[in-house]
Amino acid sequence: MDTKASSSQGAGACNENIRIGPARPVPPLAFIYDRSTTRSHNLLDLRLTGCQNYAARWGWEVVGTWVDLGDHALEARRPQFGELIHAMRTQADRRKVICLVHNWGRLAQDGEVRSRLQRRVAEAGGCTATTFDESDERRRAVLSGVGCW
Repeated sequence: MDTKASSSQGAGACNENIRIGPARPVPPLAFIYDRSTTRSHNLLDLRLTGCQNYAARWGWEVVGTWVDLGDHALEARRPQFGELIHAMRTQADRRKVICLVHNWGRLAQDGEVRSRLQRRVAEAGGCTATTFDESDERRRAVLSGVGCW
């Protein structure tokens, strides 16, 4: 008895509409951060536009922009950065999440403070990247076992 289905029985026509292949990768979520102590926002606006363009170039979905201004930009406790971390944490279990800054100095000029802020991002399930193609993804994953990839 022949158990093979022939195409004349309609099996081929049924399968023509089913496309099986690799799933389209879900793009990472970008959480843009900056800080500014000056009243003029010209440079801030340029940096934020640069972050938007960088995320678009890589196909990342921008969730939003968080900016600490004035004294908050210099303090260890930064309200907008805290809000960014909270928002990032809510998405980290579903998608890759990235805190995107123009350069490392936008987090902090002081290396110790910058490391603390990067650690908070890693603890929220993400990594930090700059528009200069720098990322702490590999370093975080190796040193702490925490990372977004």
